[in-house]
Amino acid sequence: MYTQDDGPHNVVSSELGETIIESECMDAPIENVVDLESLHEGLINEEFFLEYLPIISLTDGRCIGAEALIRWRRPSGVVQPDKFIPIAENTPLSGLMTYWLIETLATEMRDWLLANPDADISINIPPEILGRGGLEYAARKSGVLDLASQITLEITERGVPDLMGVNSINNMASLGVRLALDDVTLTSGANMAVLARCHFDVIKLDKSLVSQITAECPLPEWLEGITALLQSSRLVVVAEGIETEQQLTTIRNANIQLAQGFYFSRPIAAVEFIDYHRENNTKIKPVA
Repeated sequence: MYTQDDGPHNVVSSELGETIIESECMDAPIENVVDLESLHEGLINEEFFLEYLPIISLTDGRCIGAEALIRWRRPSGVVQPDKFIPIAENTPLSGLMTYWLIETLATEMRDWLLANPDADISINIPPEILGRGGLEYAARKSGVLDLASQITLEITERGVPDLMGVNSINNMASLGVRLALDDVTLTSGANMAVLARCHFDVIKLDKSLVSQITAECPLPEWLEGITALLQSSRLVVVAEGIETEQQLTTIRNANIQLAQGFYFSRPIAAVEFIDYHRENNTKIKPVA
């Protein structure tokens, strides 16, 4: 376990038992200050690492892959992603972090993907780097592009790409890469506009929607929209943030195909994920 610093900040325990730092003021110790300079130093000092959040098929319970998530371990603890990712957005560092993620993914998971051709790994791509050439270069150089059919690129609904980005997305689709629209909230027409411009295969429902499924509200209104979407398209829908049996049952009854969340597993290291995938799928009885 990492020990906390003496500076003024909140400290909470992560799912891995590590200390997570949340700086509260400008006078926080330097190692707790999150800015572009500290992020760049973190990359240089190899402080970043990946975890994998399993994705489960609701048809048969099989683990069909995972979402790769970037993490930052500082000397005083692990910084939560929502504390540093927004700072990197729309800066050159956003691209550097994405290229690091692709290279690390290739190192950790390439052999596993080759041995499991039906498995898939999802990675989050900032829309501002699309169409600038670096993404395809990093994918080719690392060998990830050789496994294009097993890679899903997730682009957030909040960051609609420009024309160069749209062209890049559609070009990646022509290479066999699957495309997912992430953090879909169904609260505006933005998601449908993006879907119309790009060749998305998957939409990922934001966990804020799933959290609405409770004992008091077992069937939120948005479920009707998802049902209509599934009936009128070939899109695969992934529900994020499944935490309870009731949420799982409701999502499954709505014919949503895939899900992820703490109900199944928390984000785990590559070696742990490989074990989880093997153990989970060994329990699944083959269909007669």
